Amino acid sequence: MPLTTDDLTAAVPGLLRYARSLTRDPVAAEDLVQDTVVRALERADTFRGEASVQTWLHRILHHRFVDLVRADRTEPLDSDELAERVERDWQDDAYTVDGETVVLRAEQTESLRDAIIHLPASYRSAVVLHDVHGLTSPEIAQVQEVSVAAVKQRIARGRAMLVTHLARGTERRAATGDVPLRCWDARSRVSDYLDDELTARERAVLERHLGGCPTCPALYAGLVGVRAALGALRDPDTVVPPAIAARLRGE
Repeated sequence: MPLTTDDLTAAVPGLLRYARSLTRDPVAAEDLVQDTVVRALERADTFRGEASVQTWLHRILHHRFVDLVRADRTEPLDSDELAERVERDWQDDAYTVDGETVVLRAEQTESLRDAIIHLPASYRSAVVLHDVHGLTSPEIAQVQEVSVAAVKQRIARGRAMLVTHLARGTERRAATGDVPLRCWDARSRVSDYLDDELTARERAVLERHLGGCPTCPALYAGLVGVRAALGALRDPDTVVPPAIAARLRGE
């Protein structure tokens, strides 16, 4: 199935929304989309239709974005170090945050966008595609060219990193009670719980844990608030910028 200029033109608004969510800078976002369009035009003969045009173009943009982040020597977000550090905190049963503070900060658009920018590139892309733009985990796996399991891990870790960033200054340790399920077992299942991917039994056990644990409910409230705020970031359709429209016309 050949790629057409109409296909590209129709895809640009969605690409621009995705790029703006990744970069926070409208000019940088337009540059990123223009790079994507140029690469797509150069590689049009390689498009075979195995994935949708939207998925193929999002894949080009994702890899271009990751390359740019890795090339920026002042940008330390191209490794998993932050994700692993945050996960170590969440694995501590006594670790918790002020959930109300997280939710209030998440509802402040600038604070939330600042937290997103602090995510490592691959995690940022996964969370933005899933929670802002509504792609499924299998669709994101096609974009990022990784397994569905890897995407699910990136979404879960990315959400946790957002909560931890928004909670800065309110982190604390608290004594845990005698509740079913270890805290890390519960916390590692919360993203699947939010996405309705647990069995009825798993949901019931997790809900019992959240009902009796002194540390996990605040983290859960933070995740719920962050996920809702991310969904509210979705922009309306965007007009194709003149420079990109010129590229599509071959000018």
